[in-house]
Amino acid sequence: MADHATAPATDTDAGLAASGRRVLEIEQQALQAVAERIDGAFSQACRLMLACRGRVVCTGMGKSGHVARKIAATLASTGTPAFYVHPGEAGHGDLGMVTDADIVLALSYSGESDELLMLLPVLKRQGNALIAMTGRPQSTLARGAEVHLDISVPAEACPLDLAPTASTTASLAMGDALAVALLEARGFTADDFARSHPAGALGRRLLLHIADVMHAGDEIPSVPEDASLSDVLVEMSRKRLGMTAVVDAAGRLRGLYTDGDLRRTLADPGIDVRSARIVDVMTRTPVTICSDALAVEAARLMETHKINALLVVDAEDRVVGALNIHDLLRARVV
Repeated sequence: MADHATAPATDTDAGLAASGRRVLEIEQQALQAVAERIDGAFSQACRLMLACRGRVVCTGMGKSGHVARKIAATLASTGTPAFYVHPGEAGHGDLGMVTDADIVLALSYSGESDELLMLLPVLKRQGNALIAMTGRPQSTLARGAEVHLDISVPAEACPLDLAPTASTTASLAMGDALAVALLEARGFTADDFARSHPAGALGRRLLLHIADVMHAGDEIPSVPEDASLSDVLVEMSRKRLGMTAVVDAAGRLRGLYTDGDLRRTLADPGIDVRSARIVDVMTRTPVTICSDALAVEAARLMETHKINALLVVDAEDRVVGALNIHDLLRARVV
């Protein structure tokens, strides 16, 4: 029978959990060390980016390249135009994307990546300001930059001290710090963020208005004040919104009748459905909304008042639209 060696302690559940905690502790220490070095150089980097007439061009090789790509995406989505350029490809034509109005943010923990150093003379000749993010202040890249951000860490979380771990976390956090500092300095708002994220949930919540989702014109279920309940049921069935507005001759709202009202009417033995007039059974003060309100406000009103539909009125209380919960679901507002 084969002799099976006993599994090392790190293969146990407790050992694996301890290893994970050790990594997070090391990376936490790395972030603390970097936080203590956010000083005048950081402020200078921010001021260069704020004054930039072009874009922030982020670049880096290997793991630093992955971090640079994420930093570019974060900057771009928070009000600072930015994009990523692979330094290897930059030396073979992609450098043409960099204009003399741009600033370059270069990431290299060693500060000696050949692909980045090769670009330095070209960038200097073109007049691009260079912000370097390295773990070695005396490196070639750091000394060649207008501003150096020191992201050196006490130790990598990798026990072999080979795989970039704490250092990439520090680089990423420094990029986030730059992006947020610039966001606050620019007065960037949630509405600004939504405009650059129109397909996301936040974009829909902050950009979509009632006018974008409501039914208008002939699609609005509407009956006059002298309508019979039978007339109302025909209109509700035809428009299929589960309600109808009751309006006067000028189109001003006088009441609302819904599927829920119909159920209550049918359950009331004192009401003759065949002879009832709508003014006798309608809701006289329904909840309404204006067309320029955000669609998410309609969802909030429906939830607050436990209703499934809303009428949309203008400043003179004329009915200009209608919507129900299904319209908000289709628009993915809720």
